[in-house]
Formats: sequence, C-alpha cells, structure tokens
Amino acid sequence: MPIISQADLATNIYAEIITEITRADGTIADRAINAAISEAKMYLARYDLVQLFGTDSAEPVIQDEYLESLVKDLACWHLLRLSNAGVDFAAYRTAYQDAIGTLKSIMAGQAQPAGWPYLDTTTETVPEGDAINWNSNPKRNNFY
Repeated sequence: MPIISQADLATNIYAEIITEITRADGTIADRAINAAISEAKMYLARYDLVQLFGTDSAEPVIQDEYLESLVKDLACWHLLRLSNAGVDFAAYRTAYQDAIGTLKSIMAGQAQPAGWPYLDTTTETVPEGDAINWNSNPKRNNFY
C-alpha cells in the first residue's frame, strides 16, 4: 500500500477536479501518486524508505502527516500538469516548489524530521582478507 491514495488527495484538491482531469480514469491519478512517491524517495535515500513509504503489500510503519502532505503536494502537481481544470495553477506550483525545497533541506541535513529512521548500514559486508595494498613513487636522488 502506498503512503497516500487517491482518496487522500481530497485534502489538497477536490475530487471532482481530479475526476475532470483524469476523465474518470483512476490509473492516471495512480501514476501521478507513484511519480510523487518516487520523486520524494530520491531526496530521502538515507532514511529507511520501507518504514516511511511502505511497500505494495505492506503499510508504512512510520505514519508522518508532514511527509504525507509533501507527497500530496508533489502528486497534485504531477496531476495538474496534465490539465488545468479551473484551479489556481500558481498556488500548486508554489506548493510543489516548497515541497521540493523541504525535501532538499532534509537531504542536506539542514532539517531533521523527528522519528524518521535512518537506513541501517551495519549489515554491509567487509571485503574478505587482510591484505593491504601500499605503494608510492620511487625515491628521488637529487644532487646540487
């Protein structure tokens, strides 16, 4: 189950506008949601994405309203790029840019979301063996 669904978009954009833009084709809205989730994941790679976003078969472990709000803003923008059905295009563009700016701040470490788990990197394997490769340039003999 993704972090948001088509029904969740109703907090950001009216359902009748979604229906008008997609012409009652739910797959278009699903593609916009999947694009928004993929875009958000690009910026949040150092966090445990399975716990934050869930999988196709499992719900997310961490329920963060702010992350859902950011993904909704991204999804609305991806949906509105298809057609401007009587909405304030500039307001949604600004919300999209603000969401991307927030994700960039989180990615750069300037913002630390509370409760978001970092990716567990302790399971990475160390190369086998104890050999060390060491080299240097040959010694120079200069005489003056």
